[in-house]
Amino acid sequence: MRRTPATNTLFYGDNLDILRAYIEDESVDLVYLDPPFNSNATYNVLFKAPSGAASQAQIEAFDDTWHWNASAERAFDEVISSGNTDAAEMLRAMRSFLKENDMMAYLAMMAVRLLELHRVLKPTGSLYLHCDPTASHYLKVLLDAVFGKEAFLNEIVWKRTFAHGASQRYGPVHDTILYYAKNGGHVWTDVRINHDPAYVDRHFRQIDESRKERFQAISLTGAGVRRGESGRPWRGVDPTEVGRHWALPSDVLMREGIEGGTVQDRLDRLDRAGRIYWPAGGAGTPRLKWFVSDLAGVSIPDVWNDIPPISAQAKERLGYPTQKPLALLERIISASSNPGDLVLDPFCGCGTTVHAAQKLGRRWIGIDVTHLAIGLVKRRLIDAFPRASFDILGVPKDADAARELAKADKHQFELWALSMVEAQPYKGGRKGADTGIDGFIYFKPDGKTTEKAIVEVKGGDNVSPQWVRALGQVVEREKAKIGIIVMLADPTVTMRREAAAQGFYESPLHGKFAKIQLLTVEDLFAGKRPHVPWVDPSVFKKAKREAIAGERTTDQSELDV
Repeated sequence: MRRTPATNTLFYGDNLDILRAYIEDESVDLVYLDPPFNSNATYNVLFKAPSGAASQAQIEAFDDTWHWNASAERAFDEVISSGNTDAAEMLRAMRSFLKENDMMAYLAMMAVRLLELHRVLKPTGSLYLHCDPTASHYLKVLLDAVFGKEAFLNEIVWKRTFAHGASQRYGPVHDTILYYAKNGGHVWTDVRINHDPAYVDRHFRQIDESRKERFQAISLTGAGVRRGESGRPWRGVDPTEVGRHWALPSDVLMREGIEGGTVQDRLDRLDRAGRIYWPAGGAGTPRLKWFVSDLAGVSIPDVWNDIPPISAQAKERLGYPTQKPLALLERIISASSNPGDLVLDPFCGCGTTVHAAQKLGRRWIGIDVTHLAIGLVKRRLIDAFPRASFDILGVPKDADAARELAKADKHQFELWALSMVEAQPYKGGRKGADTGIDGFIYFKPDGKTTEKAIVEVKGGDNVSPQWVRALGQVVEREKAKIGIIVMLADPTVTMRREAAAQGFYESPLHGKFAKIQLLTVEDLFAGKRPHVPWVDPSVFKKAKREAIAGERTTDQSELDV
């Protein structure tokens, strides 16, 4: 029986499996997803090496996933037999048009997941699907079929990058965010944004010296003569003489705490509060001082060019080229959920959605298919919210579980071990000959020059002193400074002796470091990590500490991982 986690949770695994096994029907308030598609070679890159070269250090979360193969065929068949005839017929028509290619594989894999996301959404829930123009038109048609075309609310255009040229076409600078509601009555908080500064400059030209705030003088009267208080004179001014009546803005009265009394009483109190503008000399019709702070803001349009991309210099930047701005997710989560609601990101990547949800007081679930991404999100959350608690499911929590992972899938064990020491996988973590290198840790011993340590992961039960000698040769060949072996089994005395014989790397500012270091999985769970100088912040920049409402005051040094 499915039971949606009661606590904030990161899942490692295929999101389709996680959704089916753990997430209950109609239990999620908001879904945001940014599913990668390999038509853009850098779309899935979580980070790059300091040199900027993605080819040696990128991790592509869905490499080889979006190709037409047995998995794509199975996904297609599941949609056809899902019971949603609209989705089945639409996907069948797409296959007839596109044939069996990468795009069709992507759409089949997405369709079966969209059906699950529709299932887990509450009737008041919403979904935001973030994509680029490569596939946005196909995805919109799929969403129409899954949710019903009446569920479509907006196609949001977000200017994701700065202007740049393109060969024989207009420069591509935007992403598309497709916004759907499961049913009517969806959560909508009517988030507003500030007025354009040019608008304020144009209309708020006067300054109240006592408040040091800009204002414009607006009418205190409305059209038409009224009987009663609103038509009576105040301080010698009779609005009925010009065919009008007193009309006092209720929001201003509320802001100033003015309740009860006659219209004339309230006018007196507005004047005492400094809200009445009198023409020069005190003569003429009084007007209301409408301050900039009185502006309620403007409704957010469906073209978003006020949230800039994360530049190389941005303080928010953590080192992941596909990282989305926190402000983007804060806007979406604020607009379509309430505090305490559950937010789900089934392709959580570097964790911007869960970061924003945690900051805004929402509950959250994040899912990713790479151990590296889960490790990076874990670090980000710990840095930003040291007292926050969350669970991580699907990753080893002790040495026995790590041993089982190594037996089941040595490649995933390798990626998990690399994530534990915050190393970048060699050549994006792809399977194949590694020439003695599984990953890199970059550091700056003098604060300027970037150096590297080479990491090799050994998942077998046997050990050999030859590993140490071979890694020493790789370190020399690659002009690295340090070599690290992460192993499942304990090293022998001979291995430790061989490692010690390799000598030391001496940092000009940080002293000596063993040239070859041996770490076991037991060491990792005990908190031990590679001994290297200052890690290069251009690769793993620390997330800014966040303050959240209702944050616990009791320190929690250990998280359930």
